[in-house]
Amino acid sequence: MTSQPESTSNDLPAESPSVTILDTGFWKRSASFLIQWRISLLIFAVVLTAIAYPYSQRLQLDRSIESLFALDHPLLLSYQESKSLFGGDEFVMLAWKQDDLLTSESLIEIEAFGKTLGELPGVNPESTQTLSAVLRPKQIGFIGNLFMRIPTVRESALNFAEGALVGEDRVTTAVVVRLKPEEESVVSRAETLASIRDLAASHNPPAYVVGEPVQVHDMFEVVEKDGATLGIVSSVILLIVIFFFFRSLRWMILPLVMVQAALIWTKAFLVISGMRLSMVSSMLNSLVTIIGIATVMHITIYFRELRRDQERILALRMTLSTLLPAICWACATTAIGFGALLSSDIVPIRSFGIMMVLGVSFTLLAAFTIIPGGVLLGNFSVDPRKYGWEKWVTGGLLNLLKLVFRIPKTIASVAFLLIVFGFFGLSFLRIETDFSKNFRDNSPIVQALNFVEANLGGAGNYEINFPFVDVTDPEAIDKLRELSEELKAIEIEGHPALTKVIAYTDGIDFIPSVAGRTLEAKRETLQKMQPEFEPSLFNPEEQRMRILLRALERQPAELKLQMIDEVTRTAQKYFPEAKCTGLYVLLANIILSLLSDQVVSFTLAACGIFLSMTIAFRSWKVGLTSLVPNLFPIVILIGTLGWIGSLVNIGTAMIASVSIGLTVDSSIHYLSSYFREKRTGHSHAKALELTQSQIGLSLVFSNVALICGFSVLMLSEFVPLIYFGVLVSIAMLGGLIGNLVLLPLLLTALYGRKEVIMQSATE
Repeated sequence: MTSQPESTSNDLPAESPSVTILDTGFWKRSASFLIQWRISLLIFAVVLTAIAYPYSQRLQLDRSIESLFALDHPLLLSYQESKSLFGGDEFVMLAWKQDDLLTSESLIEIEAFGKTLGELPGVNPESTQTLSAVLRPKQIGFIGNLFMRIPTVRESALNFAEGALVGEDRVTTAVVVRLKPEEESVVSRAETLASIRDLAASHNPPAYVVGEPVQVHDMFEVVEKDGATLGIVSSVILLIVIFFFFRSLRWMILPLVMVQAALIWTKAFLVISGMRLSMVSSMLNSLVTIIGIATVMHITIYFRELRRDQERILALRMTLSTLLPAICWACATTAIGFGALLSSDIVPIRSFGIMMVLGVSFTLLAAFTIIPGGVLLGNFSVDPRKYGWEKWVTGGLLNLLKLVFRIPKTIASVAFLLIVFGFFGLSFLRIETDFSKNFRDNSPIVQALNFVEANLGGAGNYEINFPFVDVTDPEAIDKLRELSEELKAIEIEGHPALTKVIAYTDGIDFIPSVAGRTLEAKRETLQKMQPEFEPSLFNPEEQRMRILLRALERQPAELKLQMIDEVTRTAQKYFPEAKCTGLYVLLANIILSLLSDQVVSFTLAACGIFLSMTIAFRSWKVGLTSLVPNLFPIVILIGTLGWIGSLVNIGTAMIASVSIGLTVDSSIHYLSSYFREKRTGHSHAKALELTQSQIGLSLVFSNVALICGFSVLMLSEFVPLIYFGVLVSIAMLGGLIGNLVLLPLLLTALYGRKEVIMQSATE
C-alpha cells in the first residue's frame, strides 16, 4: 500500500461528512512528538512500571459475601443484622452413607468423628452437631437414655433430626460444625476448610463437604485461580497467534511488554485507591491482554504495508498519524462499553466496569509510551512479515464486497429478519439461581451439593426472623408453633416448598415428658442436650426469634422467588415485622437483577458509543450507522439464548455492553479508512474497495486474535466465565461479519447509492 496525499476537510466530496475522524495537523504533530521523544517516553514507562510493581503485587481478591452488594443494600443490611443477632450461619456439613447407621457402634464412631472435627483450629467445639448427640444424649442421664430406647421416642428423635443429621433412608448421616468468626480464629478460613476436607477424605467412607462458607470459599478460590491462570494462558495463545501472523519476535514481544506494563499500572492504581478485585474482576488480566494486543495488531499491519515503500521512522510516523485517532476513539468506545456496567446493582459487575475502564486507559498510555521506542529501538527483527496466502484473504473480502453491491436488498432483508428474530427471543430470557450451575458438573462442590440434595433434603439455607419477647410465654410459643406448621405446609406447584423447617418449638416438642413436663423444664433439658440450639434461634437481649429454613437449590429461579415471597407473606401474618434473609435469598435476588442490568447497561453503552461516534465524525448519521453492524450480532446472540431457553448468569449479563464496546472498534477503523480514502478524491466504490482490502485484512487478523484470546475462558472452572468467553467470541465473529457486510451496505445507502445505481445501469 502506498501512502496517499492528505487534503483538508474542505476537499471532501459533497456526500461525505464535513469533517472526518482524521485531523491531519493535530495527529501529525502528535505522531512526531511521540517519535521525537520516544526514548524519554520509554524511560518514563520503565520507571513508572518499576515504581508501580510493588504496589501491584498487593492487589487482593475480596472474598466476602459483602463484596457482592452495595454497603447500603437492604438485603445485605438484613443479612448482617441476622449475623450480629445470632452469630452467623457459618455451618459446614459433612455427609456420607453408612450401613448399620443406628447401631451403638456406628453412633460411637460418629461421636468420635464429631469430636475430632471440633478440635480443629477455627471450629467452635461446643456447636458440633451429630446424630449420636440426638439418639444418645449424655446430658439427660441414665433414665433419659433408657427412655430414648423406646421405639416411638427413638423414631420421634429421628424425625427431629431428619433432613439435617440423618436422611429419610436412615443410612445417610451428617456431622454439622460451626466455624468461628474469621477475626477470632488463629488460622485462616482457607486453612480451616482444608483441614475439614482432609478429615472428610480420610473418613471411611469419604464424606461430602457442603455449607455456606464452603460454597463461598470455593467460588472465590476458583475465580482467583482462574484469573491468574487464564491471564497467562491467553497471553501465550495470543503471542503464538501474533508470531504466526507476522513471524517477528519484536512484534510478538512488543504487545506483551505493553500489556504487562498496563496491567501493572492498573493494579497499582487500584491498590493505591483502596480497591480490591471482585469476583468478576479476575478477568482483568486476560481482557487487558486482549485489548492491548488488538490495538497493536492494527499498527503492525499498517506499518508493515508502509515499510514496502518508506524508511522505518517515516513509516511509523505515517502509521501513527493515520491510526492514532482511530485507536484513541476505539479505546474510548471500549471504555464506554465497560463503563456502562457502572449502572449495575451488582457490586462485582460495577467494580469490574471501573477496573476495565482503568485498564483500557492505561493500555492507551502504554501504547503511547512504549510502542514508538519499541518499534524503532535497535535493528533486531525490524519488520513484521507477510504471507503469500494473505492475497487470497483480501480477494475473499473483495468478493464479499461485490456480493453486497450485487444483492443489497436480499442482505438487508435477511439482516432485518434476523434482528426481529433476536428481539422476540429477548422476551424468553430466564435467570439462573442454582449455585451449583456456577461450577462444572465434575467439581467437588457440585458433587457434594448433589449428594446432600438427594439424601438430606435441600442445600439452600435461609431464615425468617421477627420480634419475639419471651420464650417462657406459652401463648407466644403456641403462636410460633402455628407459624412453623404453616411454613411446613407451604406448597409450590403441588410440591412442598421447604424440605426442612427448624423452629424453637421443634426442640421443645422433641423433649420427652420424662425429661420435662413443664415448658421451663423442657427448656432446661434442651439446653443440656443441645447447648447451641436456643442461642442459635433466639436472642433474648434483642428479643428476636428466627426460624431456619431449607429448600432445594436446584430448581427454577421463578419457583425460588415465589417460595421466598410466600414464606415472607406467611410469617408476616403472625409477625408483621418478619424479615426473610440468608445466603439463599441474597443470591436469588442478586441474580434477579441481571436481566434489568443487561438492558440498562446495554442501552447506556449504545447511547454512549453513538455520542462518541457522532463527535468523532461530526455526523449523527455516521454515529447511528456505526451502531447497526455492532447491535446486529448482539441482539441475535442474546435473542437466541432466549429462544433456546439458556439461563442468564452473571457472565451473560455483561455480554451486551462489553461486546458492543469491543466490536465497535472495527467500525471505527473501517469508517476512518473509508472517509480517509474519500478525502483523497476516490469514488465511493473505490474507497470501499481500498478499505475492504486494507482495513478488512487488519480486522480479520485482530478479530481472530481476540476470539483466540476470549476462547481461553472456556478453560475456567467457573461457568459464568465460560459463558462470557464463548458468547463474546461469537459476538466478535458476528461483529466482524457485520462490519464487513452491513457497514459497506449502510455506507452505500448513505453516500454512494446514486453512484452504485448509475454504475449498475451502465453495466
